[in-house]
Amino acid sequence: MESQQRILTEDYSEIIQRLPISLKLSYGIGHVLNDICASMWFTYLLVFFHLVLGFNSIIAGVILLVGQIADALATPFVGFYSDKTDEIWLCKYGRRKTWHLIGTLCVLFAFPFIFSHCIGCETAHEWAQVIYYIGFAIIFQFGWAAVQISHLSLVPELTPTEYERTELIAIRYSFTVLSNIFVYCVTWAVLHITNNKDSSSKIGPDDAKKFQEVVFIGIGTGIITSILFHIFVKENLVSNSNGSLRRNSRGILLLLKDIRLYQVAFIYMPTRLFVNLSQIYIPLYLHESLNMPATSLAIIPLIMFLSSFVMSLIVERLNTKLGRKISYCLGVMLGLFTCIWIQFGSGLTYTKYQIYPLFVILGSAGSIMVVTSLGITADFIGQNIGSSSFVYGIISFTDKLCNGLAVMLIQYLSCWTNCKSYYRGILVYVCGASIVFGVLMILCIKPFYQSMAYSTLHSEQTTGHDTTSVSTIENEPDNSLQQENVT
Repeated sequence: MESQQRILTEDYSEIIQRLPISLKLSYGIGHVLNDICASMWFTYLLVFFHLVLGFNSIIAGVILLVGQIADALATPFVGFYSDKTDEIWLCKYGRRKTWHLIGTLCVLFAFPFIFSHCIGCETAHEWAQVIYYIGFAIIFQFGWAAVQISHLSLVPELTPTEYERTELIAIRYSFTVLSNIFVYCVTWAVLHITNNKDSSSKIGPDDAKKFQEVVFIGIGTGIITSILFHIFVKENLVSNSNGSLRRNSRGILLLLKDIRLYQVAFIYMPTRLFVNLSQIYIPLYLHESLNMPATSLAIIPLIMFLSSFVMSLIVERLNTKLGRKISYCLGVMLGLFTCIWIQFGSGLTYTKYQIYPLFVILGSAGSIMVVTSLGITADFIGQNIGSSSFVYGIISFTDKLCNGLAVMLIQYLSCWTNCKSYYRGILVYVCGASIVFGVLMILCIKPFYQSMAYSTLHSEQTTGHDTTSVSTIENEPDNSLQQENVT
């Protein structure tokens, strides 16, 4: 047994050596286009439609809700077919990279129209314009989901080891943060240059072209990073026979019966709810509740994501040293601290000085929780890479649907109150409650040793026939390959 474990450990070392830093960086930039668009979508969509185009808050919320529903429905669809896309001739290029390419083209086509005036219908009825924007939002969100799921699904395919997977996720999140920083820097530059005569000016109808400039600069950058990703990241082309497709379908059925799948989803969902709602409502909080100038809508999120980037560089070490649960709880504690600070923060000292360290801590909390929750998802997948897209699709479905419904409800209730502290309450109570729910779920979850679906499929492949018995790594430990530290 010792000699066998030593051999497995040597194989583990070889796997790590097969992932050079160039490949890791090339993988990381593969989601930059998505990240840039997501930054604009979550941070400035409501600002653009409400303050620039003049739609009321409910209509702006409807557009975001429909987009999120389209994204939610697309994720399990893309996840399922990404796991079995060898049926498509183009997937000789790679089943994950094929969907990534399709999604990229959809994003490039649709996203510029969302942050523009309704072409040829500026004077049309308000709801006619809404239908126009919803059409492009659906195409964009389908493409976004295809890129997200295919990119995440490459993590367990590139390496079977937890350490490498966490590192890839951390690198991916680092580029997500850098993409957000890039968007906020460009936005600040555009707003600062054009508003240099009046530093206290606020967002208004004349700022439509400024948002278009930011979008086109971001998309141009995303095109370059996507091309580099497709050139340098090579996907292992696996040919599925009909039998393997049947095993894939059987594995999906087993996954749907596994309670741990839903536990993972209900950790990831409130985490993303905290991060996304913060990103959406911080600009409105600054603009409406604190009455801060337009440039603050770029500076404050920039500071927040700079701290997220710094934290993403060390969060993998936190996960390795402290484990998943403790790391996540640390992020929750920091997040709740910022919620309390926002609740009691007021006055000139708060807006001039305290607000900056506040959002530094908020950015760090989000980074810890997102990377850790994605690491938990990769732990659940284990070696079951054949169903990885479907797993990511399911957890993303809960995330997108919950985010869309939450934003719609918040926008609807905003019409019933003129209280300046409304958006403060959203950041405090809604975001705070979401991560409290997440920490309760992670405290209840058990360590992942080996997914049920993988165990059954592995038995089928080794015995040559179907079996309903499920062996777990708890009975036959293999710590060389499954060094899980969820506990």
